[in-house]
Amino acid sequence: MKVLLLKDVKSVGKKGEIIEVNDGYARNFLIKKGMAQQATSGVINETNQKNAAIARQKQKEYETAVEVAKQLDGKVVVAEIKFGDNGKPFGAVTSKEISQELAKMGYEIDKKKIMLKDSIKSAGVFDVEIKVYANVSANIKVEIKPE
Repeated sequence: MKVLLLKDVKSVGKKGEIIEVNDGYARNFLIKKGMAQQATSGVINETNQKNAAIARQKQKEYETAVEVAKQLDGKVVVAEIKFGDNGKPFGAVTSKEISQELAKMGYEIDKKKIMLKDSIKSAGVFDVEIKVYANVSANIKVEIKPE
């Protein structure tokens, strides 16, 4: 019997999948517990349409991310931190500050997507990777200037 899973079922399948299972297992367990419903032609058609819509949405998000990555690639972000008389910095530049500087430039990038191993605590130019989307990243340069 073909059923549409309404919930994730361990070792059977994930929510939204249409699978083939034994009639007894479907009627007595999956459907009875509300984990699945019988996959009629209408249900199969509706599920296929939903999956197609989700695929189109993901493709659109991917294309947007690729475009943003192309725009960001090679950009220079300038940040300032205070330095003492002896050349030691008061503070550091973190992914939060880089995210704020990118927002000023018109790019809304979440600080969690900025791959910074440690905060930057010295003046200079540093290469930073930004994960825009799954398998889509951009490399920017962060220039740290004394205030």
